[in-house]
Amino acid sequence: MILPREREWKLELSRSFRDLGALLDYCEIDASATVFNSRHDFPLRVTRYFASLIEKGNARDPLLLQVLPDAREFRHVDGYTEDAVGDRQAMPVPGLIHKYHGRVLLTLTGACAIHCRYCFRRHFPYADASVDYSMDGKVMSYLAANPDVNEVILSGGDPLMVSDGKLANLVSGLNSIPHVRVLRIHSRLLSVLPERVNEAFIETLRQFRGQAVFVTHINHPNEISRHNEAAFSRLAGEGYKIFNQSVLLKHVNNSAQTLAELSNKLFASNITPYYLHRLDKVQGAAHFDLSTRDSCRIYQQLRDRVPGYLLPAFVEEVVGQSSKSPVHCS
Repeated sequence: MILPREREWKLELSRSFRDLGALLDYCEIDASATVFNSRHDFPLRVTRYFASLIEKGNARDPLLLQVLPDAREFRHVDGYTEDAVGDRQAMPVPGLIHKYHGRVLLTLTGACAIHCRYCFRRHFPYADASVDYSMDGKVMSYLAANPDVNEVILSGGDPLMVSDGKLANLVSGLNSIPHVRVLRIHSRLLSVLPERVNEAFIETLRQFRGQAVFVTHINHPNEISRHNEAAFSRLAGEGYKIFNQSVLLKHVNNSAQTLAELSNKLFASNITPYYLHRLDKVQGAAHFDLSTRDSCRIYQQLRDRVPGYLLPAFVEEVVGQSSKSPVHCS
């Protein structure tokens, strides 16, 4: 199979919806049926591919609700903050977050192919956290000086918005640090812009001397189609493990039936359900949140519907804890 070249995925990315009216027209939805805003600090961005999966004429489509700017984002809600997971408190060098033992996270870019309205980094100061991952830069120096770090997580934004050439330079740098053995890539592009899985990207991955793993961010079974399944199969065929983490979102996937269908579709696509996250309490996303009681009820129902290997761990991030924290449901 001939994989798309870099210019092709970038061309597809350039065709993304950035105008709300154009998106609603494409989805055949009357603007009066939505409660939207057009705030400029976190603008609309949706790939054509993701938009093609939205049900025409359905203003309550669960995929649409993930990307539709909502007037409720302007409301200040007590208990929700701009740094919901404590990233800014755990950044010893710009763009490198070190919260947990044995692993660090790099915010390679602030760019994403799709702007999810529940994003916990929607207020993140990317301009002050640009990653210098040159061989003699601060990131590589920090990694070299911390031999207990064996895993590097690529995040953002979305790390796959970075060019293959820049990723290759990063991999080359990581290869020079012997104690870094795992490269974990968290990306929404794998599902919303499957053209990104191109030959240059695959070749870059092959150059990493350790083990590379992927984590997709898929919240609803309707986000999986034969197009992104082909990208997942390509990675799985290369021997890479793929996991998925979802966020439990009101009006999107807050039913055990939906989550069970998602787990089964993920498994059929060579992806292991990994985490089901409670919403991170970031300002602007409170309307997606569910109570602990409702969240636990849904998870307990999901546990009754799927075998253990299809049951994601139900977790939340608590600032200051040494790992993700399990949500305790009585």
